[in-house]
Amino acid sequence: MSPKFSSFQPFKLATFLLILSLFGIASAQLYPDYYAKTCPGALPAIEKVVRAAVANEPRMGASLLRLQFHDCFVNGCDGSVLLDDTPTMKGEKTAKPNNGSLRGFDVIDRIKAEVEKICPGVVSCADIITITARDSVVALGGPYWTVLLGRRDSKIANFSGANSDLPAPTLNLTNFTTSFANKGLSVSDLVTLYGAHTIGQARCTNFRPRIYNETNIDPSYARALRANCPLPKSELLTWLPTAVYSFKYLSCWLLQPQLSQRHCLLISMTECVRKLCQLSNE
Repeated sequence: MSPKFSSFQPFKLATFLLILSLFGIASAQLYPDYYAKTCPGALPAIEKVVRAAVANEPRMGASLLRLQFHDCFVNGCDGSVLLDDTPTMKGEKTAKPNNGSLRGFDVIDRIKAEVEKICPGVVSCADIITITARDSVVALGGPYWTVLLGRRDSKIANFSGANSDLPAPTLNLTNFTTSFANKGLSVSDLVTLYGAHTIGQARCTNFRPRIYNETNIDPSYARALRANCPLPKSELLTWLPTAVYSFKYLSCWLLQPQLSQRHCLLISMTECVRKLCQLSNE
């Protein structure tokens, strides 16, 4: 790997993840020490559970980070993704982008139980999801950033919004960038937030057509992926390139054949390439 890709600037990553955590709460009063007096033990308790979960299964760190994205990208960071179906409301868990793939609910349940032992009825689930995402990134070797707190939990889920707002893997470039622009996010935000794809596992179903049918991929790379994702179709998983959260994933995009069609779309966009190069060199 080229020396210019040997490091990254944690501040930029932390800044954009902070932007993500601020979705939908422009009018709220959030503070980093919101629970300093009412529940000072909350953050250590959350971190302890997250570190144990990630140590037991590193993939869980990626899943918890994805959980925050799927919560925030719909109605803002309001914890609505956690709500189950009721006779009068359809929850977001079974929306197409979430059903069968969104994970980490059990970890959030364990965290909530531990926090409730310390200070019942004080810390919101929305804040727990946001803190958990930060602690997961840190546990995987990524940067630490200050989380602003004081969110309130939604009592209403948005099943239709989860289906329509969360960007699908099959989106073309125009629709992909538009989905982020609709949330007030720039191309720079998009590229940086995509650092989440440096860790975890990818589902074969999301890129099988590419490795079997497309030609703009290195043949040896495609063969290696086919070994993990054989035909007939299966729901197997394959590991992503690295085990830690780092902007080194950007160098993989620039120097190596991309795994998914969406990654290729980003590379094909001049503005994205410029941002990739900028972040990779910092």
